[in-house]
Amino acid sequence: MGKTICVSNRKGGVGKTMTAVSLGVGLAKSGASVLLLDADPQHSLTISLGVREPDKLPVTLTTAMDAILRETPIDPTSGILHHSEGIDFLPANNSLSGTELALASVMVGRETILRQYIDTLKPMYDFVIVDTSPSLGLLTINALTASDCVLIPVIAGYLDAKGLELLLKTISQVQRHFNPNLAIGGILLTMVDKRMNYTREIISLIESAYGSDIHIFRERIPRSVRAAETSAEGKSIFAYDPTGKVAAAYATLTEEVLKIA
Repeated sequence: MGKTICVSNRKGGVGKTMTAVSLGVGLAKSGASVLLLDADPQHSLTISLGVREPDKLPVTLTTAMDAILRETPIDPTSGILHHSEGIDFLPANNSLSGTELALASVMVGRETILRQYIDTLKPMYDFVIVDTSPSLGLLTINALTASDCVLIPVIAGYLDAKGLELLLKTISQVQRHFNPNLAIGGILLTMVDKRMNYTREIISLIESAYGSDIHIFRERIPRSVRAAETSAEGKSIFAYDPTGKVAAAYATLTEEVLKIA
């Protein structure tokens, strides 16, 4: 049975999608079978993996979740695409916003719809990685409920550090009400510029505030223009800039994740 990892932060622009793709490809390079799920109506992961017109896709995560909501049978592998770097992924498009609205009208079990779907796929993969939207809505709650652990990318900035509090409170609520086995895999510092004193101060603040209770990954993802270009190319950082510092950082992160998985 595979392990499900949710990549989550309520703030956008912190490197969630970059982390989901890079970790997925890194795990695949290590020999693992990996499925990525795009659980964000903005479908950044889908675009990052080379799908240029997501709204024309006949089957997406919306299809699977809607089938479970309607209690109609579906082939769980339908719509899963294969990427040339060795990972599978189920894309999303704008229709996922409608699914979130539909979840709001469900009286019982609306937090477990995604888990029901993922449970049918976990026997086929070593890892399922869920990329979430920058919100704490029902899709993110579903992703946390479906996951074994959550990985939290955080930019080394004051407001980003303060924003951790609400996410951690939500994770605690999910643990109490829907998924007692959900673990916090760790906080991942992203877009780090080690030359700046301010950055070092914020990292120290995060470590002092959370380090005693939450694992903080030793590897920090450096800021890089090359990394920001990968989504337009439909490639991971490993294919786009294989000798760069960001690829090296995500390779080390993959090793850390494998040790705690």
